[in-house]
Amino acid sequence: MDIPYLTSLVIFLPTAGALLTVFLRRASAIRWTALATTTLTFVLSIGLFVGFEPGLSTATAPQLADIWAGWLPEGFDVKYFVGIDGLSLLLVMLTTLLGPIVVLSSWTYIEEKQKGYYALLLLLQTGITGVFASFDLFLFYIFFELTLIPMYFIIGIWGGKERIYAAVKFVVYTLVGSLLMLVGILYLGYAAGAAVNNGVFTTDWYTLLEYNVPLATQGWLFAVFAFSFAIKVPLFPLHTWLPDAHVQAPTGGSVILAGVLLKMGTYGLLRFCLPLFPNVAQSYAGLFAVVAIIGIIYGALVARVQEDAKSLVAYSSISHLGFVVLGLFAFTTEAMQGAVIQMVNHGLSTGALFLLVGMLYERRHTRLMDDYGGLATSVPVLTTFMVISVLASAGLPGLNGFVGEFLILIGSFKSTVLGSPGLVALATTGVILAAVYLLHMVYRTFFGELTDAANAQMADMNAREFLLMAPLVVLMFVLGFFPNPFLQKTAPTTEFLLNTVEEKRTAVRDQASDRASPSARSGKVQEAPLDPGDLSVDPPGFTP
Repeated sequence: MDIPYLTSLVIFLPTAGALLTVFLRRASAIRWTALATTTLTFVLSIGLFVGFEPGLSTATAPQLADIWAGWLPEGFDVKYFVGIDGLSLLLVMLTTLLGPIVVLSSWTYIEEKQKGYYALLLLLQTGITGVFASFDLFLFYIFFELTLIPMYFIIGIWGGKERIYAAVKFVVYTLVGSLLMLVGILYLGYAAGAAVNNGVFTTDWYTLLEYNVPLATQGWLFAVFAFSFAIKVPLFPLHTWLPDAHVQAPTGGSVILAGVLLKMGTYGLLRFCLPLFPNVAQSYAGLFAVVAIIGIIYGALVARVQEDAKSLVAYSSISHLGFVVLGLFAFTTEAMQGAVIQMVNHGLSTGALFLLVGMLYERRHTRLMDDYGGLATSVPVLTTFMVISVLASAGLPGLNGFVGEFLILIGSFKSTVLGSPGLVALATTGVILAAVYLLHMVYRTFFGELTDAANAQMADMNAREFLLMAPLVVLMFVLGFFPNPFLQKTAPTTEFLLNTVEEKRTAVRDQASDRASPSARSGKVQEAPLDPGDLSVDPPGFTP
């Protein structure tokens, strides 16, 4: 699909739709405009998938790129730079796919202030898509922060009883981390500009990759970036905002939050933390693996004791995204491929679970599992969709969840960086625990004796609900049985990132050794091995 500025069109078409809804008065016109905008955006994004060539190198520039460098004065290499590579492609596709699904899920759920809701929903899609398509770090930060505003209002206005508390907590947690990241961006931009860009401040991702950040500087830069992204994932113990946000958000907000918003954290770790600060990233890989495994087990155990079905699914996200973080810090091809595909798999299966719990809530206005039971008799179609989604989330072979978790565990087991197969064995308990809490939820809600008259009279899924669920379930089977076409799209980029990490790690280490040991440069034999922790490397000048 040869359309000029296709990437930018996919990013900003939802914003155009949001502006259009502001001028509409009828609720039906607002809903249909939002649906038409998100559907058209998804259709256009298919052109990105079809037009992306895995065999074409993205080592120096992304494919389908749009660049505009004239929006800041001279002396700043900050530009509008968007494009697609193997890491961003599937996440952009997931974002555009969930757009019309979320609109359809809100069709009858949102009854008040529909103009504001759909406008914010469309603006949120622009922010998320922009995050995944940005190849300028400052532009990434703008989109990253842009997502806070609409999500705050979606939770705070259309959420549950504790919506204000949940919305404020969400913003405070995320804002603290992102402001620290901004400090890191400014320092890195000046340091890289002085070293590799003729003294010109730069946030171009490819230019930043050319700069070998000194060891003494890598530590605190990695810390501020990783802290910001760990909050967004969220990693234990920075996860406490997530259950509140999920439970209080409307169904559409929960789907967007779990489906793609959380992936901004894992995406940021892979896109920025690993290749820009490779030495420190590998040094702390074991720590991140331990924290990820704690999150896997903790999230699963807490999910098991929940009485609220939506809260259970929220804690399952903490557990499942722990697998993604484990795969990223294994530093193997299989694990990294599994982490990327698992981001998509989690968005499909957990998004589907939130949609189905939302359908139950619309019918009974309760999310407590004890208020249900025996629903398989009265709503067999909804039950079928729920069982498939639960099995996909639990990692049943033949469904999408199995592919990502299998690759992550295999790659982590082979990892020389983690160096502990015992940790990986411990992580596998998360798969077992996931089956326990998810199947327990299904049994309590859909099986057993049908005693409540309200449950016996519950209406099954209508055509609209069937239509919004069908694409997710189809993709669960497609990714489960035929993952290779999708893995082929991501493979070149993951291999490029791993090669970049190894090359930069070696270069920084050698550079530090040369600076710390003049005798090594003069050919003299060094009597004792060099301890990187004892290196004293002056950070680059920070001169605006």
